[in-house]
Amino acid sequence: MGRMTDDCLYRLADVRKDYESFTLHIGNLDVHGGEVLGLLGPTGAGKSTLLRLLAGLCRADQGDLGFERRAFASGDVALPVRRRITLVHQRPLLLSGTVRFNVEYGLRLRGRKQIAETGNAMLERLGLSKLARQSALTLSGGQTQLVALARALVIEPEVLLLDEPTAHLDPAHVARVEETIREVRQERRMTVVWATHNLFQARRVADRAALLLNGQLVEAVSTEQFFSNPSDPRTDDFVQGRMVY
Repeated sequence: MGRMTDDCLYRLADVRKDYESFTLHIGNLDVHGGEVLGLLGPTGAGKSTLLRLLAGLCRADQGDLGFERRAFASGDVALPVRRRITLVHQRPLLLSGTVRFNVEYGLRLRGRKQIAETGNAMLERLGLSKLARQSALTLSGGQTQLVALARALVIEPEVLLLDEPTAHLDPAHVARVEETIREVRQERRMTVVWATHNLFQARRVADRAALLLNGQLVEAVSTEQFFSNPSDPRTDDFVQGRMVY
């Protein structure tokens, strides 16, 4: 599975999160600085739970979760560290107010300069300029996803955690989102963990791919190996569409 390297950002070892009817167990996984790690698996496999653990929004019940070789758990993560990590939820909630207000909100909290200019650039980048004055609460599901992504990217996180960020978007907007994240990642060496159901998307955007099934990490390997020569037969069944859930 994951290997420990000098550029290791996250390291998970025997991490377990228990719920009444579900358990997530990650035996061994590293997330490398500057990579895009694609999280694949069916609904209910544990992708969202893993993202919440990486964001420090919930605490593991067992095991070691390290961020830059330091213990990382909900409740004892310093604010400066939290501000380096942003999670875009699958069903994001926006604040009452305009689209522009939502996109600029994080910049204002951080006391950034040139807020309007920075906000305008991100609105333009994601094709949201025409919606800038519209109430965020009147948007469609796809528009809401775009605004939530703009709100996340504009604060320049070092780690971007994405939970199905293009689930409600048409193909043109999916391509725009993928290209924007690709560009921002190259500009900032941003680390991205991207949960998706879309095998084609994972193959396009990810450097490595990880498969979760029934709360278990099956394997995490290079994207090329994942799709062409996986080490676990369950991965091959998943990629070939032979797996029934």
